[in-house]
Amino acid sequence: MKLNELQPAEGSRFKRLRKGRGLSSGHGFTSGRGTKGQKAHGKTRLGFEGGQMPLYRQKPKRGFTSMNHKDYALISLTTLNRFDDGAEVTPATLKEAGIVKNEKSGIKVLGNGQLTKKLTVKAHQFSASAKAAIEAAGGTAEVI
Repeated sequence: MKLNELQPAEGSRFKRLRKGRGLSSGHGFTSGRGTKGQKAHGKTRLGFEGGQMPLYRQKPKRGFTSMNHKDYALISLTTLNRFDDGAEVTPATLKEAGIVKNEKSGIKVLGNGQLTKKLTVKAHQFSASAKAAIEAAGGTAEVI
């Protein structure tokens, strides 16, 4: 191998096509756009269908999404039975235990199932039945 025989690896170098730089460039005059027509003269906006009523305008608009909506990670009372009697359950301990993956806007405890252990539960929200069940088991429900 000699210095004058060295060449870059196949596909490692790419020469960008310089369109619209004169007839001798190979991509001059119409610059690969064809002759005349809408696509040759300018761009059309996203979703444009040639004057036909676009699909996003044909379909009915339904519902309303509130900007203040909060999505809570939901936990039932039966999942709280995993913890030891007298333990303090917080969002951090729920994440450590693998019960909650994504905390979202907070944690809400629902009254599904039965609680058999005395726990101190700290969460962002409680359903009325969950709060009553925790207190009936001898624990406390604290809103963060």
